[in-house]
Amino acid sequence: MPGKVTLKDIAREVGLSTTAVSLVLNDRPCKISEESRRRIKEVARRKRYIPNQIARSLVTRHSQTVGLVVPNIESRFFSSLARRLELGCRERGYVLLITNSDESAENDAELVQLLANRGVDGLFVVASTDEEGRAGLAATLDALPMPCVTVDRLVSGCSCDRVAFNNEAGGYLACRYLLDAGHRRIACLANLASNTGRERVAGYERALRECGIGPDPALVLESAYYIPAAYDAAARLASLDATAIFATSDNIALGLLKRLYERGLRVPRDYSVVSYDNSAADVLFEPALTSIEQNVDELSAAALDLLFRRIDEAEAGELGEPVARVLMPRLVVKDSVRAI
Repeated sequence: MPGKVTLKDIAREVGLSTTAVSLVLNDRPCKISEESRRRIKEVARRKRYIPNQIARSLVTRHSQTVGLVVPNIESRFFSSLARRLELGCRERGYVLLITNSDESAENDAELVQLLANRGVDGLFVVASTDEEGRAGLAATLDALPMPCVTVDRLVSGCSCDRVAFNNEAGGYLACRYLLDAGHRRIACLANLASNTGRERVAGYERALRECGIGPDPALVLESAYYIPAAYDAAARLASLDATAIFATSDNIALGLLKRLYERGLRVPRDYSVVSYDNSAADVLFEPALTSIEQNVDELSAAALDLLFRRIDEAEAGELGEPVARVLMPRLVVKDSVRAI
């Protein structure tokens, strides 16, 4: 099997120096005739020359790679986010390296360090819900030599840029819609271990107070962002005399619906439901779920814009102050709520 074609091989065939060949193939400014440029590129194509990215990185100090840490790649929301970030990086000539923390802050910090050691030019980090270990993650992020953008979830004490949706506003929109449909006993399934979950509950409680209803802690059922956890939490619904439920993620909604359907209950006949994320729940269940949408295209576009601006600033040695971009969610009305 023939060995890998090198710059020396091409230089030997065209009768020019390896430096001249390297400058042409890397589109660098040089005083080389158009005919010589044409010959170099034609020989490189014919010999199927593949640039050595590692060697190029040593010269340019750019690896053309970006890292991503997500807490659960099986989540519809996070897998959709990862896909759009990957496409955006590819359009800019970068490769996205995707890692999964399994909702562990310890894994967050280890994966960030692993990607940094690989020489990535920048990082996207969606932190886990394990907030007790966030201090170590914040310290790791602040020590990074490359730009980083935290996405969706806040990492307190960290000076990185941040892009996220307004979770409190999303919780308010969900509960307000149920209240406007006449519901007064509204249960809420939420991940109270997560900052995002607590913010969504705060919005739910604000909507209740606006309508003169004191929030009832018994109506808030705790669940992690996983279908089995929500299925278990939903077992307590039968004793609550609720007519509506706010599920603070699509995974939580799926676990809830599984429990309801096993008991012969239907949405919206027996319970009205508003979900959160507006991802792929419609494909799996009827009726389609009214949901709070966090537009993944908008989130990924904002994260990409921030990170690549920082990469350019780092190259110029002109890093600005950290930026926090807060995006507004919206209510997408479908078929899972009935008026009473």
